[in-house]
Amino acid sequence: MFKFIIGKLTLAAVVLSTGLLGNSCTCTDKPNSNFNGVQIGVISYSWRSMPKGEAEDILSYCIRSGISSIELMGGVVESYAGIPPMPPKPAQGVVLSEEEQAAYDKQVEETREKQRQWRLSASMDKFIELRKMYNDSGVNIHIVKFAPAEWSDEEIDYAFTAAKAMGAGGITNEIGHDACKRLGKFAEKHGVYAIYHNHLQPGEPGFSFEEFLEYSPNNMLNLDVGHYFGATGKHPNEIIEKLHDRIFSLHLKDKTGKDSAPANTNKPFGEGETPLGEILNLIKENKWPIYCDIELEYPVPDDSDAVKETTKCVEYCRDILVN
Repeated sequence: MFKFIIGKLTLAAVVLSTGLLGNSCTCTDKPNSNFNGVQIGVISYSWRSMPKGEAEDILSYCIRSGISSIELMGGVVESYAGIPPMPPKPAQGVVLSEEEQAAYDKQVEETREKQRQWRLSASMDKFIELRKMYNDSGVNIHIVKFAPAEWSDEEIDYAFTAAKAMGAGGITNEIGHDACKRLGKFAEKHGVYAIYHNHLQPGEPGFSFEEFLEYSPNNMLNLDVGHYFGATGKHPNEIIEKLHDRIFSLHLKDKTGKDSAPANTNKPFGEGETPLGEILNLIKENKWPIYCDIELEYPVPDDSDAVKETTKCVEYCRDILVN
């Protein structure tokens, strides 16, 4: 088990100590998506439809999109570091016999154990190498989405240690009471944050973000403003103003509202009803150190691809923030 004794850090301290917010490079050949103090980034999930998705590919997509900060999916990170890969899934439409399904399930379980053992002995060298590769190209890794809430204690220690090796301010996981109870304590131990992403839960009766944050001072939110608006119909600025000091990052997407027709539907940036302009300007005006990450979920047009669409999203945000 990794042992690090690090005091609690405020969000500002994490940002300063790791150099997360903004792009320090002034070279014109490197991306810079910090506009008037607001860091526009991306979650690498946005490029899931691209034919290649290894760490080097993701970096090239950042550069092509002009993006200088990223939330990296854990699968990308661990693949680069050499984790044993899962067996390939059966081809779409292929129905396995009972014997074939049992054999496949056994192989999956065996691989999961190999992955667990790998995590417990993994060197941090490859994670440091990954950070350098990205930073040298002008891209910071501010979050890693390991989503380790159901891992063993030792694996959770590994996740936080690896995230820190990459310069991240914490790891992300889907929001839930069990996850927030468990991961916050590890975040305190490692001096970074456990950051939680919402889907449509805010639309459920009695839902309160504060309940999840109370489990630990190191619990933070990865507030998905599109999901929030689509589920509740409420202006996201209400919750951002209230909890801004407990929000590490936003996921930006444009959706229709709860009562629209069609309701809660992803749209290209500028074609939905999510008040992205007002959200971004609120962050800018208050100089809050909140990452604003594009999550591309609307259908990619046939004559385009996810990198081109992400570039359009960056330009949309830039036009809001520089005018």
